[in-house]
Amino acid sequence: MMEIKGQALTVTAIPEKAVYTITLANGDLWQMSGRPYVELTDGSVYYLDEAQCTAAERKTGTWHGFGAEYTLPDGLVLHTLVYVENTRDDLYFVSRLEGDTRGQVQFVSFPAAVDFNGTEPGHGYTVLPRMQGTLVPAGSPIRIWDGTVYERDAYMPMYGQVRDNSGYLAVFDTPYDAKYKLRGENVEPLFRTSLGYMAYPRKMLYRFFENCDYNTFAHSYREYLAERGELYTLAEKCARNPAVKRLLGVPIIHEGIAVHIHPQSDYYAKDNPAHNDYHTSFYARADQLRALREKGLEEAYIHLDGWGNHGYDNLHPDPFPPHEAAGGAEGMKHLSDTARELGYIFGIHDQYRDYYYDAPSFDINNALENIDGSHPFCSVWYGGPHSWLCATLAPEYVRRNYDEFERLGIVIEGSYLDVFSVVCLDECFNPEHPMTRKQCADARNECLNILTSRGIIPSSEETLGCMMKSQVLCHHAPFYTSDWGSSNADAIGVPIPLYNLVYHDCVVIPWIGTRATKGGWGIPGTDSPYLYAILNGNPVYCSIQASRETVADVKEACSLAGKLALQQMVKHEFIDGDYRKQRTTWADGTVIEADLDTCEYTVK
Repeated sequence: MMEIKGQALTVTAIPEKAVYTITLANGDLWQMSGRPYVELTDGSVYYLDEAQCTAAERKTGTWHGFGAEYTLPDGLVLHTLVYVENTRDDLYFVSRLEGDTRGQVQFVSFPAAVDFNGTEPGHGYTVLPRMQGTLVPAGSPIRIWDGTVYERDAYMPMYGQVRDNSGYLAVFDTPYDAKYKLRGENVEPLFRTSLGYMAYPRKMLYRFFENCDYNTFAHSYREYLAERGELYTLAEKCARNPAVKRLLGVPIIHEGIAVHIHPQSDYYAKDNPAHNDYHTSFYARADQLRALREKGLEEAYIHLDGWGNHGYDNLHPDPFPPHEAAGGAEGMKHLSDTARELGYIFGIHDQYRDYYYDAPSFDINNALENIDGSHPFCSVWYGGPHSWLCATLAPEYVRRNYDEFERLGIVIEGSYLDVFSVVCLDECFNPEHPMTRKQCADARNECLNILTSRGIIPSSEETLGCMMKSQVLCHHAPFYTSDWGSSNADAIGVPIPLYNLVYHDCVVIPWIGTRATKGGWGIPGTDSPYLYAILNGNPVYCSIQASRETVADVKEACSLAGKLALQQMVKHEFIDGDYRKQRTTWADGTVIEADLDTCEYTVK
C-alpha cells in the first residue's frame, strides 16, 4: 500500500489492483475499487489487476504521488501516474499507453469510477453535463446511455457526485478523445484513440469538497477554465466585435424562405409533391418584419433558413445563388436592407459539415475519410445524399462564400454555422488533410472567428464548451428529456442550469416558447420554456406573426435578459427542497424565483 498526504485529503493506493481511497479531513471516504482496463477493438479486455505491476514513489517541488507500470498482453504497457498538487489538493490520474498499433485499441479505462452504487436515496446525487444539465438523485436509475464529451451527452468535460456532506468534481483534463460509461450509478471515465493510436498521455482531475453541491462544481470548473485562459466572456466578445452588444437582450425571429426535399431524403413525401417544394419570397418576409415592427418590437435578431439556390439544407457548401423564385440576390438584399432599416440584426443559416453530392464543387477526396478508407454517408436531411466535409477545409469555403455576399451587396450581420456546436468532433484519416478531434474543434472555431473578423455575429446549434472561445449565440441549449421530439416528454433526472452556472455571461442562450407554452424540444411537457428563460436570464424567440400581446411578453423576458447578459449566475437552488420551485442569484445581486407549476415568478 502507498500513501499521499495533501493539505486536506489523504490518498492511499494498492497499485497492483489499481484501487484508490481518498479520505477527507472530516473523515469522509471516497473509493475507486473497480477494475481499470484496456479494451481492444476486437473485444478483448485486459484488466490492470491481472497485469504485472511495478510501482514507485514520485515527487517534484509542487506535487507528491506514485507511478505504476502495467505489462499487458500483445506488447502493451500502460504507464500511470497518480499525484496530488501541493497547493490546492488537486488529484490527477494520468495514463499513457505504449506499444499499440493503429486501430488496435478501443478504450483505456483509468482510473476506475468513484464508487457510488448503493448510496441511499436522499443521501446524494449525480450531476451530469447532459445538455443544460441533469441531476439524478441517489437511488434512481440513470436512464441515459453512455456519453461522449463535446456532444449533447456532455456539453462540458466534467461531472460530479455528492454524498451526504461531501462530493467530488471530475474534469477530463484531456477532453477531446474522452467518453464516460454509466455502470448503475457509477460514472466511469474512458479515453479513446486519436487517429487510431493512444497517442498522448490522458489525464483526469478530481477535486474533493466538504459541504458542497452542484453550484460548487460549477464554480470550481469555471475557475479551472479561467486559470487556463479558456473562459471567454460576452464582455470580451463585445470588445472584439462591437456588433455583439446589439444582440444582448433581443429576441430571435426564426423563419425560412424555401424548401426543396431531395427524392432520396428521409423527409421526401412521394405522394405529396407540395410537401417537397415550396417557398415564401424575400419580399413577403420583409413585409412581415414591417408589420411586426408596427406591433412594437423595436429590436430583434433574424435567423433566416433556406435562402440558398435549392432552399434549406441543400447543396452545401455551395448554396449560391440565392433562391431565384423567391427573389434571388436582389430579393435577399431587399430583406437584409429592410431588417437593418427596422433596427433588426439580419442573420442567416449556413452549413459547412454536411457535404452534398450534388454541390457544384463536390469532390469525395475532400470528404472525411474513415480509418478503413471509406467515407461517412447520410441521406436524412432535405438535400439528400451527402458525406461530411473535412473541417480543415471548411474555413476557405467560409471566406469564399462571405466574399460572395459582399460582391452581391447583401449585408450579413449574423451567421449560424449549423451543427458545429452539437455534433461529435470528427476525425479524418485522409493523408492529404488528416484531422484529430482537437484539430476539428480548432477548425470549427476558425470558421466562427472568420465571421467575427468581418463584424458578423457567430452562432451555431447548441453550446459545446470547446466552441465557447468563438461562439456568441446558439439556437437553444435545453434539457435532456425522454423524447426530444415530443411536447409531452418527461425530464431525465432533475433539470438544472449547470451550463448557465458556468457560461451564462459567455454565450447567449434563447428559449423557444410563449408565456403559455408547455413542453417543446428538450423541455419537459409539464414545464414552460418561457419561465426557464426568465429563471436563467436568457432571451426568447418571437414569431414573425406574433400578436401585440405576445410581443409584450417577449419584450418583458428579453428586457430582463439584457440586464443580466453580462452577469454571472452565481447560484441556483430549489426552494425548500421543492424541485418545482427554484431560485437563481446573480453577481449584481438580482434574485429570481419561479414556480414551475403555477408559472409565477418574481424578480428582485
